[in-house]
Amino acid sequence: MIEIPRQKPKFRFAPSPNGPLHLGHALSAILNHDMAAKAGGDFLLRIEDIDQARCTPDFEKGIYTDLSWLGLSWQQPVRRQSEHFPAYQTALQTLVERGLVYPAFLTRGEVKSRVAAFEADGKSWPRDPDGTPLYPLDDRERSDAERQRLLVSGMKHSWRLDMKRALAAADEPLYWRESGDGETGTIPADPAAWGDVVLSRSDAPSSYHLSVVVDDAAQDITHVVRGLDLFHATSIHRLLQTLLSLPEPLYHHHRLVLGEDGKKLSKSMGDTGIAEWRRQGLSPAELRRRIGL
Repeated sequence: MIEIPRQKPKFRFAPSPNGPLHLGHALSAILNHDMAAKAGGDFLLRIEDIDQARCTPDFEKGIYTDLSWLGLSWQQPVRRQSEHFPAYQTALQTLVERGLVYPAFLTRGEVKSRVAAFEADGKSWPRDPDGTPLYPLDDRERSDAERQRLLVSGMKHSWRLDMKRALAAADEPLYWRESGDGETGTIPADPAAWGDVVLSRSDAPSSYHLSVVVDDAAQDITHVVRGLDLFHATSIHRLLQTLLSLPEPLYHHHRLVLGEDGKKLSKSMGDTGIAEWRRQGLSPAELRRRIGL
């Protein structure tokens, strides 16, 4: 059972309107809704639409339609990330002023080439828990004068967390409380495994890592219920919460809904959406059974 804190429990479902919701989203939304009801708490909806190039009003409308068809209701108003860019910039500026982030100028192409050249000799470039190569240390090790010169020149850049300085600033063992479908109990956090994660890009005011901790704090979220694919990312979130003096929610990472190929469902792979199942005549009760509820 999930531990219930003294304050009123608040759960949230936070989809991105960049494609149709699929069965994996249905599982997460229903779990959050039902667990909130069982705990006598609130179920909130957040629209994660920072990526303005891919997120559309039609997809957002589809989210509301799908969730309503599933029989879910949520508190109003809905929080839309695109309406809170200043909040993410304020959090980033706090880290800038503390010297815990740095401007990163290497492009994705440059990083990819660097990694390919390194591994051409049979060596292995370090990777994060998702398998993505860690960002090179070039920008972290630049002098302040060189950074300033590049910034003044107008060179495009992102902002990355200086993991070494961030861990020193946290100055305490990090962990989270977990009650999900994998490991449970007190889980030691290992932010260093992610290297110098990006917190803001030239084309986006915030990364997922930064915006999610800011949003959860702003909405007083007490229970974060999400897929096991985000289990290890919780290490980064606990570090940012500590650095920004944000509250620590309880975590519950649930099983994933897998496709016939054994991989988790994905919008980008065109996996069948909730709307399509509805058009095929599936009822909400039948959909619940299909995802094992």
